[in-house]
Amino acid sequence: MGENYVRVGGRGTSRRIAKKEEDNWTGAEFKNLQEKRKEESKNSYISVGRGTSKIKFGDIDTTSQRPSGKGMWVSSGRGTGKRFIK
Repeated sequence: MGENYVRVGGRGTSRRIAKKEEDNWTGAEFKNLQEKRKEESKNSYISVGRGTSKIKFGDIDTTSQRPSGKGMWVSSGRGTGKRFIK
């Protein structure tokens, strides 16, 4: 039983057991899937700015990592306090 199986059924009305496919919604595989989808739809337009303007999907830059919060103030306690990120 080296293979993974999962129960499949719609709304509890039927049951059957099928082979579980590999998850592709996280990690490096998902990043590759996103890049592939972006490349396929780079000539499509998306609406921005409350729907008042549109840009091509391929014109959006890709981000490499989260921006650093160093040197910023962060609010705390329902907005009444703040602390500095070193």
